[in-house]
Amino acid sequence: MAAPGRHTLRPIVSPCVEAAFRAAWPEVVAATVRLTRDLDLAEDCAQEAVERALRRGATGHATPENAAAWLTTTARRIALDRLRREATLRRKLPLLVEPAGPDGVEPTDPLRLVFTCCHPALTRESQVALTLRLVCGLDVPAIAAVLLTGEAGVARRITRAKQKIAAARIPFRVPPEGELPARLDAVLTVVHLVHTAGHGLHSPEPVRRATELARMLVGLVPRSSEARGLLALVLLTEARGPARTDADDLVLLPDQDRSRWDRSLVREGLALATGALREGPRGRFALQAGVAGLHAVAPSWAETDWAQLVITYDALARVWPTPVVALNRAMARSRVPGADLGEVLAELDALELDGYQYLPVARADVLERLGRRAEAAQACGVALERTANPVERRYLVRRRAELGG
Repeated sequence: MAAPGRHTLRPIVSPCVEAAFRAAWPEVVAATVRLTRDLDLAEDCAQEAVERALRRGATGHATPENAAAWLTTTARRIALDRLRREATLRRKLPLLVEPAGPDGVEPTDPLRLVFTCCHPALTRESQVALTLRLVCGLDVPAIAAVLLTGEAGVARRITRAKQKIAAARIPFRVPPEGELPARLDAVLTVVHLVHTAGHGLHSPEPVRRATELARMLVGLVPRSSEARGLLALVLLTEARGPARTDADDLVLLPDQDRSRWDRSLVREGLALATGALREGPRGRFALQAGVAGLHAVAPSWAETDWAQLVITYDALARVWPTPVVALNRAMARSRVPGADLGEVLAELDALELDGYQYLPVARADVLERLGRRAEAAQACGVALERTANPVERRYLVRRRAELGG
C-alpha cells in the first residue's frame, strides 16, 4: 500500500486486502476528524488503524466485511486513547466541527473533507497537495511524483496548509447553500486537477477518488451544469482507459481501438455532457465535456468533427483563456480539411508553455505532417527531456525512432 501516513511499516498482505483498506481511507480520516477536531491527529490515528489492519491481514485474519466501519471504529478508539493522554499537552487550535450523529459518522464526511482541503484561504497548490494527501491517501513521494515537484516542498506545503486550517479555525463542513456557488469552482478545479494528474501518471488511486468525488458533487448540487460537466468529462476520459495502453506501451487517441472503450461510461458521460451544455450556463467543465463527447461519438479519428471541435474550443477559450486551451484548439484546427499547417505551427511556437511536455509532442505531429521529420524527431527529444513518466517515455522513444531520430 502506498502508505497514507508518515510511517514506514509495510506488512506483506494480498492486493485485495490493500485495496479494501485504501478505498476506505478518506471516510476514515473524515470520520475521525469529527472526534479529534485536528487533521494531523486524525490522520495519524487513521494510519495506525490501517497498520493494525494490515498486520491482521499478514497474520491470516480475514478482511473485515466492512473495512471502512472496522477502520473507523479502530481509528476513533485510538484517537480517544490519545486524547485522554494528551489533553493537557495539545497546543493546536481545534477545527470547528459540526455535531455528528450518534455514531460520529456522516455520509457527507468525504465532501466535508474535500471542501476543507479546498478552502479559499489556501493556495491552489496547497489545495491540490492536501486533497491528494487526505482524500486520496497518497504519501509525500507519490504526491511529488503526481505534481512533478520536490518532496520537501510538498511536505512543507501540506504542513503549512494544515497549520493554516487550524489557526484560522476553518470549519470542517460542506458550505451552506448560500456559500456553495462561490466555493464550488475551487473544489471542481481541484478534483479535475487530481484526476488529470493521476491520469497523466497512470496512477489509479487519484483517478478513482476524483471520479467518486465528482459523483458526490453532482449529488450535492444536481442543478450545477459545471458539476455535471466535470463528471461527464471524467467518465468520458475513463471510458478510453482500456484502449490507452497496449503491453504497457502508451496508445494515443488517434491509434486507439475504439471497440475497447467502455460503452457504458460513454453513454453516461454523453448524457451528462448533453444536459450540461443544453441547460447551461456553458462553463469550462461543460465545454471540456463537450470536447470529450465529440471524440466519443466519432467512429474514428479521421471521421472526427474537427470543425465543431474548433467551435467548441473557441467557446472554451472565451470562458477559460489558457495556453493549454489554445494548444488544443490549434491541434483541432490543424485537422480541419484545408488547414494551413504552417500557420498552425506558428501558433504553437507563439504559445508561452515553457516546460510543458505536450507542446513539443504537438509540434512533432505538425512537423511530421509538413514532411519535416528530422525536426519532428528533435521535438520528441525535447518532450523526452520534460517527462519522467516511464510509459510516456517509452512512447516518445519509439516515436523518435520512427521519425529517424
